Amino acid sequence: MTDKERYRELCIREPSIPIYSRDWWLDCVCGENKWDVLLYFSEGCSEAIEATFPFYTPYKKGITMPAFTQTLGIWFNPNFEKENYSKNLLRKQNICEQLIRNLPEHTYFIQNFHYSFTDWLPFYWKGYRQTTRYSYILPDIRNFAEIEKKRSYDIRQNIHKARTKYQMEIKSRLPADLFLEINAETYKRQGKKAYQPEILRRLIETSYARNQGNIWGAFDPSGKLHAAVFVVIQKNCAYYIAGGSDSIGRKSGAHLFVLSEAIRAVSNISASFDFEGSMIPGVERVFRSFGAIQIPYFTISKGSRPWIRTAVKALRNCLPNRQT
Repeated sequence: MTDKERYRELCIREPSIPIYSRDWWLDCVCGENKWDVLLYFSEGCSEAIEATFPFYTPYKKGITMPAFTQTLGIWFNPNFEKENYSKNLLRKQNICEQLIRNLPEHTYFIQNFHYSFTDWLPFYWKGYRQTTRYSYILPDIRNFAEIEKKRSYDIRQNIHKARTKYQMEIKSRLPADLFLEINAETYKRQGKKAYQPEILRRLIETSYARNQGNIWGAFDPSGKLHAAVFVVIQKNCAYYIAGGSDSIGRKSGAHLFVLSEAIRAVSNISASFDFEGSMIPGVERVFRSFGAIQIPYFTISKGSRPWIRTAVKALRNCLPNRQT
């Protein structure tokens, strides 16, 4: 059995692996042959996986981030945590050093690490760089009434306006085609092409098939869709992956109303909600106004991207616009 096959088995039985690091997600966003994983086995037990390090290699000697994927990085199995802080820190540093040594030869590396990864010193010691980015998390959504109380006045007023003045109705399980249309409208309004619609469709269809995703939409009384959000769901956390709205959806508050109703729905399934963060001031303000907590995570990099790929990346706007 290969390490990748072992990792697929681990993903089936281990609930704490973040959604972006799961095998089915990586198949969707990378393609089955463009990603791999390093495993660290516990000493004395060749079948006990203590840590994993999935990575995406879209071109020779390049390790980067796939589309719609906020974080990857090293995951530590919580079953191997030690009570002694110093010993646990040393254990994880030693694991990181070995996993770094075992990475395939590369001239360029960039990965966003999940916010649970807090010590990047082993990468620093090997000449890697680090930039801090931010996500926004609702750490406990199981009591939705408490979540609503923590929202800003503007958020509450916009939601009320969408529900009463504009009489928006929320429907779920929207088809992929309808969502991709409203998602494309967001980019069109900004003079851009829709971001990776073929990958987004694959994520929607796969998450639907696995019963791990849903699309909520806000419709006016005539039945026209004005805003929608796509959320992928795990028991420990739900993730806001993509959204879209037309000009009326933004004016009416429908985009905030539908996001609120999506959070309400997943609060019966997931413990927390990840807005997936944004460094864009306007989007950051909206997520913060929902009562979300700012969580830092690391972007770790090394080397330089070939100039032609840098140009292509700039033209294609590699990361999707986070649309509220």
